[in-house]
Amino acid sequence: MPNLYGILTEKYGRIFVVHRLDKETSGVICFAKNEEAHSDLSEKFEEHDVNKVYLALITGHLRNKEGRIDIPLSENPKIPGTMRVDYDAGKRSITEYKVLEEFENYSLVEARPLTGRMHQIRVHFKAIGHPLAIDSVYGNKNEIFLSEIKKKYKAKEDEPEKPLMSRLTLHALKLGFFHFRKKEYIEFEAKLARF
Repeated sequence: MPNLYGILTEKYGRIFVVHRLDKETSGVICFAKNEEAHSDLSEKFEEHDVNKVYLALITGHLRNKEGRIDIPLSENPKIPGTMRVDYDAGKRSITEYKVLEEFENYSLVEARPLTGRMHQIRVHFKAIGHPLAIDSVYGNKNEIFLSEIKKKYKAKEDEPEKPLMSRLTLHALKLGFFHFRKKEYIEFEAKLARF
């Protein structure tokens, strides 16, 4: 199965990866078409001079409907490819959030990572007791049913209820930065995928 990089390389020729999304995350991702753009964009990401907005469906309801999670993170030496909270040697990691909507057992939040650590949003919400609704690495569920969201939902008696979602509940909604050639702020948006 071809990946996005392969599809874009076939269409545009040589392209450059600027940043990555977790494999299961949907939404906006950025590639550069030339070395100059790649250098500029990579620097913006390293300096945290990029506005990133994610939508996350998390478990439970947050006491504060807006806030900032400021918890240091480091790579987890016991489980390669994962992160952990590390108050001793972790790098400062900040995620701002705002609750957009609450459901029976879940909340839809807008998350803005001000730093760019791997799995930052996922680990931060787990650390405050509200992991993503579906997260095979940091959570404990693999699917969500409509009956868990709507109070009055009743499944048909003769059919088992089918999952409403069965993938990571994280979506990269917006990505914005100051364009080095156009000399203006530009923003890209990927509408929420159907879960």
